[in-house]
Amino acid sequence: MIEKNNKIEKLISIVNILRSSNGCPWDQEQTKESLIPYFIEEVYEMIECIDRNEGDLIEEIGDVLLHLVFQSSLAEDDKEFNFNDVIDGINKKLIERHPHVFNKEVKLSSKNIEKNWEIKKQFSKRRDSRLDGVPVSLPSMVRSERLQQKASSAGFDWENIKDVWKKFYEEIDEIIDACNKKDKKKIEEEIGDCLFSIINLSRHLNISAENALRKSNNKFILRFQKMEQKIIENGKSIDRCTLLEMDKIWNQVK
Repeated sequence: MIEKNNKIEKLISIVNILRSSNGCPWDQEQTKESLIPYFIEEVYEMIECIDRNEGDLIEEIGDVLLHLVFQSSLAEDDKEFNFNDVIDGINKKLIERHPHVFNKEVKLSSKNIEKNWEIKKQFSKRRDSRLDGVPVSLPSMVRSERLQQKASSAGFDWENIKDVWKKFYEEIDEIIDACNKKDKKKIEEEIGDCLFSIINLSRHLNISAENALRKSNNKFILRFQKMEQKIIENGKSIDRCTLLEMDKIWNQVK
């Protein structure tokens, strides 16, 4: 344990040296806000490494950790907190929100664990609504998943997955109706409702809609690029291919 702590302290020390007057000019210029785009990039690089099961995951996790230490170092300058405070805080929170693990007298079923977590979060953060706390800046699909999970933890959810399927098909019918009426505003609204419903269906099937769509995006890119390569091998360019020709090659590369 001491050795591990020393390694963390070494990382903190390196970041502080880089930010010092004798350190790196780029690191000296950074602020909490200026680091956000780089942090987002590092998180997505780590996700991509996990998705593709290739690359150096250790390195990607390290890059994310660096940003956490860097932000803590900036906060320490403002006398707000330091990285050790961050560790203390998460340790305390994990123990408090897992009484069924750290207090053997408390018994919770798997169904009630998430509900208990959300109740404690709402109480500790003094939130007015169970839906509070989901960042507006999250990608819409991820945000939809989290909003639905929070609502479900409050008991607001379909009990039977057949009802979820029924709602999904209802939303499709409403899109068709809006399209027949050529009401663009209504079409947009109904497509949004349909997307919300398919995310809800995914949740009830214990599938992350975000993960599923990201993997489908990657699959589409791979197949499209294979189709492009096949077209080149046939001595043509994609711009000179008909849709029928592309469909035929697409089915081949699938």
